[in-house]
Amino acid sequence: MDPRDISRRELLIQGSATLALLHAPWFAQAFPSRPGEEVVPWLDQPSANPSGGVVENLQPWENLASSFLTPNDKFFRVSHYDKPVIDEKKWNLEVTGLVKKPMTLTLPALKARPRQEVVFTLECGGNHGFPWFTSGIGTAKWGGTPLAPLLKQAGVMDRGTEVVFWGADAGVETVREMKMPQHFARSMSLADAVSPNNLLCYQMNGASLPQPHGAPVRLIAPGWYGIASTKWLNRIEVRDTRFMGRFMARDYVTIREEQRNGETEFVETSVGRTLLKSAPAKVTRKDGQYRIVGAAWGAPVSRVEVQVDGGPWRQATMDKSEQGKFAWSFWSVDWPNAAPGEHTVTSRAVDAQGNVQPATDAPIIAKKKTYWESNGQVARRIRLA
Repeated sequence: MDPRDISRRELLIQGSATLALLHAPWFAQAFPSRPGEEVVPWLDQPSANPSGGVVENLQPWENLASSFLTPNDKFFRVSHYDKPVIDEKKWNLEVTGLVKKPMTLTLPALKARPRQEVVFTLECGGNHGFPWFTSGIGTAKWGGTPLAPLLKQAGVMDRGTEVVFWGADAGVETVREMKMPQHFARSMSLADAVSPNNLLCYQMNGASLPQPHGAPVRLIAPGWYGIASTKWLNRIEVRDTRFMGRFMARDYVTIREEQRNGETEFVETSVGRTLLKSAPAKVTRKDGQYRIVGAAWGAPVSRVEVQVDGGPWRQATMDKSEQGKFAWSFWSVDWPNAAPGEHTVTSRAVDAQGNVQPATDAPIIAKKKTYWESNGQVARRIRLA
């Protein structure tokens, strides 16, 4: 059945937000499958997920590249504490700390504020950090109300410099032999928090925000790794000092080796904004001819180049649809005269300023001692018959 033939009433009865999205123009495939096309499986499929429920719902890259927006039920999830189920009728959001007019908003009050949408590719800061963790990424149309006007209405005091986003999810941390109950929290500078792009999000791909993704409300911070987009959000607090909780100072911290005056130093930085990246997603075959398809994201992408078996880089064809500067772009390149046997396929993205996605042996990648922010070139192995 054509999804366009399904009535609105039937959609409501079925509760199927995914079907409702299928015929929308912004859900179209960038490089739709051709009749008779076959996907050739990669040899290096990820190993089993050992995270014990911290990371969930990872999808094969071949499936991720089948549609521009990732259906809600196919979107990856990362949760470090419990996963609270919140009664939206009892939920409220506090805006507190160094503000002149502290506020408490119910969900209806939040939804009554001006609405905004953004198409944003959300990637976990640990994506491609482990052999099993290679698809911690997805793209959705996020809907909510802008954060900046709410902070303006609350009236941030002159000495307020840091905005902390607190979630309802909680756990117990052991720090220096002390057990401490803690809620998830991340922070931004005030200058970053008042970006017009940040949303207090209550919709995902046209449906109410799903519980595993932070319902009823989460922060969406376009241009930042997923750790910045606090789920199950219930408090926004303005402070005058840098916030140094687990997910700012102890976890999600990238350590790189640097050389200064002939000496080695180790520099630690908190995971923040997304980095330029691309990845081959699938190889398809039709009538004996092969095509490589992939995605690029993390910065305004100018072009993508593809290399087979260490040969010359060839420029891929980019999807021309306008989806916004925070969304991934799909690309494809024909693979003529592909010989039978095992091959390695690598891609690299180039942004609008000419910056190139680094090779895995580039110092910025090779001297990185932690797995976060792994934006080195991704190589996949495949065997052709």
